[in-house]
Amino acid sequence: MNIYVGNLSYQATDDDLREAFEKFGQVSSAQVIKDKFTGRSRGFGFVEMPSNEEGQKAIDEVNNQDIAGRAVRVNEARPREDRPPR
Repeated sequence: MNIYVGNLSYQATDDDLREAFEKFGQVSSAQVIKDKFTGRSRGFGFVEMPSNEEGQKAIDEVNNQDIAGRAVRVNEARPREDRPPR
């Protein structure tokens, strides 16, 4: 299951995300999305968990909880939409 984590603190790291979600099961990957020009966090990230059941429990438990000092919004990630090239 791919999980979207929004409203992240700009100081949050991949390890902060992994740590918050590992309490609920195995985490395949945890990544804070960074701006490609500045390298700063964009304020959101994604966590992948192999088990849908563990992923849903993590979504329910972590939503509105603090990660790195900020209450985060957590839900199942939607598939990326194709956009026309600029």
